[in-house]
Amino acid sequence: MRALWIVLLTLMLSGCGYNTLQTTDEQIRASWAEVLNQYQRRADLIPNLMNTVKGFAAQEQTVLLGVTEARARVGSIQATPELINDAQGFAKFQAAQGQLSSALSRLLVVAENYPQLKSDANFRDLQAQLEGTENRITVARNRYIKAVQEYNIIVRSFPSNLTAMMFGFSVKPSFTVENEKEISRPPAVSFEAPKAVPPNTAVPAK
Repeated sequence: MRALWIVLLTLMLSGCGYNTLQTTDEQIRASWAEVLNQYQRRADLIPNLMNTVKGFAAQEQTVLLGVTEARARVGSIQATPELINDAQGFAKFQAAQGQLSSALSRLLVVAENYPQLKSDANFRDLQAQLEGTENRITVARNRYIKAVQEYNIIVRSFPSNLTAMMFGFSVKPSFTVENEKEISRPPAVSFEAPKAVPPNTAVPAK
């Protein structure tokens, strides 16, 4: 008799979307783990990138400090699996990552003004790795967004929403692409090249 009740209960749960909720929840966790993995990959590249830039453009203190501070803000956020159940914490994480993206964009814009830096093999390699990582981040984020979208639809739809409420499945936060584009948009930066002194022209003594 007990076995029969277990079978009936299993059928009822599966019919109300419980199994689907479990499956989509696991997909979100896996997608989120990949997002964190790629963001960590980017964070690990930054110290070597910074050291290389300092070797050629140490005077760019404002930009270098901006990257350092943005990376520190990202590191201060505990990016745990539980963050996907905390809308406020998730928003802070996204904002911090967006600010780091903006700081890195400024750094690469500045690098354009230093031909020796641009031609340095180590810098080119790090830049290529950073670009590849940014692409991986985009792919991982898109997978997470799709997984959350599928899950949230099930959580909000009848009758699976009743099952979700019964077993504590709630809507999960997702990336807001529009807002992050605003945060990470690089500022307009222009550099004026120094005016060349004509040949055979004496430079006035100071």
